[in-house]
Amino acid sequence: MEYFAAATIDEAVGLLADQDVDTRVLAGGTDLLAQIRTGRMRPQRIVDLKKIPELCLLEEDDQGFRVGAAVPGAEIGEHPSLREHWPGVVEAAELIGSTQIQGRASLGGNLCNASPAADTVPALIAAEAICSVVGPQGRREVPVAEIVTGPGQTSLAPGEIVMHFSLGRRVPRSSDAYLRLIPRSEMDIAVVGAGVALSLDEDGRCSACRVVLGAVAPTALLVLPAAEALVGRFVDDEALSDLASAASAAARPIDDMRGTREYRIRVSGVLARRAAAAAAQRAGDSNL
Repeated sequence: MEYFAAATIDEAVGLLADQDVDTRVLAGGTDLLAQIRTGRMRPQRIVDLKKIPELCLLEEDDQGFRVGAAVPGAEIGEHPSLREHWPGVVEAAELIGSTQIQGRASLGGNLCNASPAADTVPALIAAEAICSVVGPQGRREVPVAEIVTGPGQTSLAPGEIVMHFSLGRRVPRSSDAYLRLIPRSEMDIAVVGAGVALSLDEDGRCSACRVVLGAVAPTALLVLPAAEALVGRFVDDEALSDLASAASAAARPIDDMRGTREYRIRVSGVLARRAAAAAAQRAGDSNL
């Protein structure tokens, strides 16, 4: 097995573009190293992205935030402005593994590992995050929602990597939240995850909403009927009940060791409702 710590984006792209060699990206390594150790994967080459400066930057400007694909979760959690603007994205990132794993795990790795139960993906889709992708054919901007195409599969072409994630500045009276259910108290894979981002008008009615479920389909689900159940209404028990019903109706999970299909369908509605209520509370309390 060959190991390369790429120093530049061009070097990484060149190494990954060689289709004659089974090459894997190491953005954090928290999934890749476990898969190698258990024998599920035997790559001929590993390309480490942690030494590429552009991929390890977390920057803020007038347009919003740019989070490098290899920025560790610990650094994301310690950024006060990002937490203020996108608390749901931050709390999703902070759910990946233990304190030690937080020093390595990254948004890029969590996304491109393409697990249906990835915690950050529903939160990023709810936040309408955009990926900057670079490869042999140049650079392109891609919504996070279009990256994962199935379990372990992405839309990235050979040689392409995610450089960074763009999150816009939050508009007034808006916020987000992410919740998940796991069998244990921590360090487990989600039975269901729910990310919600919403905005309130001056009267307190919901003016915009995005509801995304994780771990209940091959890819994260953007549930438009759940959002439509809330838009134009006060975020009260009746509206939240309608949102929960729509979320449960959209879920299409499987039975596995973490929960039955029926249980996960029910939990989908419960978590979506709670995440929407939390996002609405934050939006109402916001000083932005």
